[in-house]
Amino acid sequence: MPAIYIVHTAVSLLCSVLLLRAYAQVRKRLLFWSGLYFAGSTLVNALVFMDLIVVPNIDLYPLRLGISLVAAAMLVFGLIWGER
Repeated sequence: MPAIYIVHTAVSLLCSVLLLRAYAQVRKRLLFWSGLYFAGSTLVNALVFMDLIVVPNIDLYPLRLGISLVAAAMLVFGLIWGER
């Protein structure tokens, strides 16, 4: 079970790195906002692993939820206003 959380975190990190690297090359703002979303997703996935496996007695759910909200808000901002 812990391997699933690690793989999910690694895939999110890879997506973030690839999107931000593509943004550095072509300067499309949607790539930037998507890369930031996946960076937030990476952090949330790492916190899920911490919350459920490493320190199960500490509730990190509110922190995870807050980071998810900020990451999703950044992506929505980029989708709406990023390409204008």
